[in-house]
Amino acid sequence: MKNLVLMLCFMLSSGYIIAQEKTISGTITTAADGLPLPGASVIIKGSTVGAQTDFDGNYKLKVKVGDVIVASYIGLKPQSVTIGSALVYDIALKSDNRLEEVVIMGYGTSNRHNYTHAVKPRPTIASKLSGKATGVSVTHSNVTQRSSPNVVIRGVTSINSKEPLYILNGAPISESEFRNINADKIKHIEIINASQGKAVFGYKGTKGVIILRTKGHKNKVNFEDIDNFLNESYTQIEENAFKRTNLAALSTFSIDVDKAGYSNVRRMINNGETIPANAVKLEEMVNYFNYNYPQPTDEHPFSINTEVVTTPWHKDTQLVRIGLQGKTYDNAELPASNLTFLIDVSGSMRSQNKLPLLKSAFKLLVNQLREKDKVSIVVYAGAAGVVLEPTSGNNKEAILTALNNLSSGGSTAGGAGIELAYKLAEKNFKKNGNNRVILATDGDFNVGASSDNDMKTLIEEKRKSGVFLSVLGFGYGNYKDSKLEVLADKGNGNHAYIDNMQEAQKVFGKEFGGTLFTIAKDVKIQVEFNPKKVQAYRLIGYENRLLADEDFVDDTKDAGELGSGHTVTALYEIIPVGIKSDYLKKVAKLKYTKSEVTSNYEDELFTVKFRYKKPNEDKSIEMVHVQDTKIVEASDDMNFASAVALFGMQLRTSKYFNNASTSKVIELAESGRGVDKDGYRAEFIRLVQSYDTLK
Repeated sequence: MKNLVLMLCFMLSSGYIIAQEKTISGTITTAADGLPLPGASVIIKGSTVGAQTDFDGNYKLKVKVGDVIVASYIGLKPQSVTIGSALVYDIALKSDNRLEEVVIMGYGTSNRHNYTHAVKPRPTIASKLSGKATGVSVTHSNVTQRSSPNVVIRGVTSINSKEPLYILNGAPISESEFRNINADKIKHIEIINASQGKAVFGYKGTKGVIILRTKGHKNKVNFEDIDNFLNESYTQIEENAFKRTNLAALSTFSIDVDKAGYSNVRRMINNGETIPANAVKLEEMVNYFNYNYPQPTDEHPFSINTEVVTTPWHKDTQLVRIGLQGKTYDNAELPASNLTFLIDVSGSMRSQNKLPLLKSAFKLLVNQLREKDKVSIVVYAGAAGVVLEPTSGNNKEAILTALNNLSSGGSTAGGAGIELAYKLAEKNFKKNGNNRVILATDGDFNVGASSDNDMKTLIEEKRKSGVFLSVLGFGYGNYKDSKLEVLADKGNGNHAYIDNMQEAQKVFGKEFGGTLFTIAKDVKIQVEFNPKKVQAYRLIGYENRLLADEDFVDDTKDAGELGSGHTVTALYEIIPVGIKSDYLKKVAKLKYTKSEVTSNYEDELFTVKFRYKKPNEDKSIEMVHVQDTKIVEASDDMNFASAVALFGMQLRTSKYFNNASTSKVIELAESGRGVDKDGYRAEFIRLVQSYDTLK
């Protein structure tokens, strides 16, 4: 009897130990290069409990002994680990060449890895979904298996909805077309339930959405139809062409530190979406990455750097890089901030990747505020209102509580929100401080002033107050990039697109000062090419930032702002004198004008001038830099910037990338990866590889 009692106690204590929770930690890396994976998922198998890795690939998770955790990251094989007595579990993920992928979104809490490789090919696409997704049921109209199955997507607002919206390769299709799809040809399936479908696609998505992509699909669909259908909007881009130097020796443009273009394209590639050409802004892709430019050493707030190499995708041309490095200030050195959070809480912000993500992102910012900083919060839906009066940065609990209490619903009076936010910011204006409105939205304004032109007029008036603007875009489906670009451009500010917490950490963590503190405004660049050396030139990107040549010396003309620690990179492709090029068409001779090229400046390729204003001043300061004709071996930064620009041209189906392959992009990026402390460049390489498999 005594032994039985002892045995029973031992069993009970063992069960207690096994059931006892503990916190484990570890680092998720890639097996190929050992680099950390920010944003990787670590989930307890068979549950929705999990964690996401931080910027250094680290995670923490509460588990029990015997639990199985699954680490996953897009493009890499998920890996399972059984929890034992250890407290640290480092996992290295290998690349995944398997093609079948199903992503279930929007019904409760679901995770990509739960479904990514669960579906095996079956005779019909509808049966392929059967039993594979919570909230999705597939039934037959009669007892024969040859009958057409019915697909029902259940959701919060639509318990028995039928006939969901079907999208194939970016375009809507009918239910009959869906039924006739060969399941073996499908590469990617994404299911969105009724409530989230409505938030993303409007009325068309109220019965749920099934998004499909076929193997081998390329960007051959009508981008305009996609934009109209998904209700996303992008400013039209007319790609810069080569200009003859003897007819137009000056090239003038405003700097652009916006980085939304890259993270938005990254989101589309990771989601397997078709990429509209107008969403690809080359300068924003190149400027997403920092480059190793030296800090300024004189009285100016930025240093100037230039480099000339043979173009890696065209042996007969040369590639010019012009780089600016803004002076970096530690956060403790930044002046006191008067920040007004302007947050969209309309119905369109209901999706998990909008308001919920927004709240988490803003918490990263709040945690870095100091006692001398003040935060106000204005929200808008059908109307605008103040939910937090100016509050000191040391009262983080009050600020975070106000954020946590936000919920979505109603229409979108963006103009009214901007009016109220600026009014509050002006009322609490800090002289010699950092006065800024931080707008967070999907850009879908539909009440009051709402068009792009309305926003341009409104924000041009508001910037006279001396209050700067940061614009943060969230979500997709109805994302209004064009509107947010106008607001940031005309509001003396910057524009970022936050698609996940990794990007939020970059914007509010790694680049906190640059996001919030302007060190130079109205920064313009004017390049004069030497016609004796340069036959023609082409600015790569910056199409929506071009200025008239006379605007360069006009201090009333608005231009871009440079933040603390920001880098700006511009690339030109040039055709040397004496090179015959298909890019240049014949031009009729001028009757009244005779071009004469000076015999001087034999060793100069171009002269570049910069004009900028100090944040609180209205008179420009000019800087001049002369570039010689030496062609050098490409630096790591030049190789990497070239890789990003080339990839962007491929995405846009540009006529200037000379049919270079994505393998050339990867080769350049690999050779230019350098130290890559934060892993951004490695992520780009993985992104290109992922895109290459989708083509």
